[in-house]
Amino acid sequence: MSSTTKDMTQGTIWVHLIKFAFPLLMGNIFQQLYNTVDSIVVGNFVGADALGAVTSTIPIVITLIGAFIGLSMGAGVVISQYFGAKDFENLRASTHTAVVSTIIMSLIISAIGYYSTPYLLRMMNTPESVYKEAVVYLKIFSLGLSGTMLYNMGSAILRAVGDSKRPLYYLILASILNIILDLLFVIKFSSGVAGVAYATILAQFISGLAIFWRLFRSTEPHSLRFSEMKINTEILKRIIKIGFPAGFQMAVTSFSNVFVQAYINAYGAACTAGWGIYARVDAFVTLSTQSMAMSTTTFVGQNAGAKKPDRIHQGLHAAMKISLTISITIITILYFIAPFVVSLFNRDTNVLMFGVMFLRLNSIFDPFNVVAQLHAGALRGVGDSKTPMLIMLSSFVVFRQIYLFIISRLIHSVKFIAFGYPLGWILCCSLMLYHVRRRGWELER
Repeated sequence: MSSTTKDMTQGTIWVHLIKFAFPLLMGNIFQQLYNTVDSIVVGNFVGADALGAVTSTIPIVITLIGAFIGLSMGAGVVISQYFGAKDFENLRASTHTAVVSTIIMSLIISAIGYYSTPYLLRMMNTPESVYKEAVVYLKIFSLGLSGTMLYNMGSAILRAVGDSKRPLYYLILASILNIILDLLFVIKFSSGVAGVAYATILAQFISGLAIFWRLFRSTEPHSLRFSEMKINTEILKRIIKIGFPAGFQMAVTSFSNVFVQAYINAYGAACTAGWGIYARVDAFVTLSTQSMAMSTTTFVGQNAGAKKPDRIHQGLHAAMKISLTISITIITILYFIAPFVVSLFNRDTNVLMFGVMFLRLNSIFDPFNVVAQLHAGALRGVGDSKTPMLIMLSSFVVFRQIYLFIISRLIHSVKFIAFGYPLGWILCCSLMLYHVRRRGWELER
């Protein structure tokens, strides 16, 4: 066993989960810095409208890459299961299949994002004061999606074999570069929204190329070789079978958030900026949950490959205790320092008011999202992506859109619009717990 891989089928469970999740957490923090630094720089050095232009594109960006994220999840599960079973021949075939598929998908998604940008922004009822700069930011960002996808797939490959440290190292380097370029383009060259977009895509390409440089130089079973760059159709079908439900759920959920953004945008540019700040901060709040969910997926995937169902249950319970403790601590602190946090992005009185309101209203319900995400990660680890997809689509899309449609016609208050998020988390949490306790893991499948 190489020192850069980690066999989670034996040893102390909570130690495995924390050791694996911590580099993921640090990596996710630095990855979030890309967009957060963009927001802070434009909010302080350009203005509230520029801030709204950058933050209002979040649902569209996630919609565009949602299908690909599903592919990387599916690849990670398949690779982790082959790794747990010590089937290195199929492990190599899986890594090369995943990489070739990534290159093809990145070209397609970048083109879709570039040409669909104006229509998607109009669909969100983007305020006119924000619209033009949002178009500029999103078009440039779309051209750089290839870098993001290369990094995410390379990270998925390394995480699947237990290496969560190396992706972090390259991401830290790229994040620092992104901050430097943001300040240089905006302050020195006065390039505004376009400048932060260019800074972001340059940093993304560097992180993507760095992680693939590592994979090509490696001599381990998951290493890459140009001579083996081809698609294994049977393995691709398995990756899609596992990954498509997760990607479809993420893409559809994000697309439905385009309509949520439209409800928010109806209350004006300040409300749009305040909601955008909430989205940026909440992304940081949920990082520990996302990291532990990814750790759980890898842990469960390896133990499913090794046929150890008892260890799977023990791993999920340990992950729940760790994540809930961290989440409750963070949201308690955030509730009291919300005004200070929002002021880091913009000091406009109305923007501050909306940002603080959204943070305090929604963040206290994050523990429900913790439970839902960890159970979804565990189910994907055993190869069941269909159930999390159905539950999350029902909760985050169908229920949420019905609620927003009704409440927006009964009560004219953005507070009730924002509350659609927590209600979706509560429903998702309830359905996920019901399914797992009723059906179990069904490892025999």
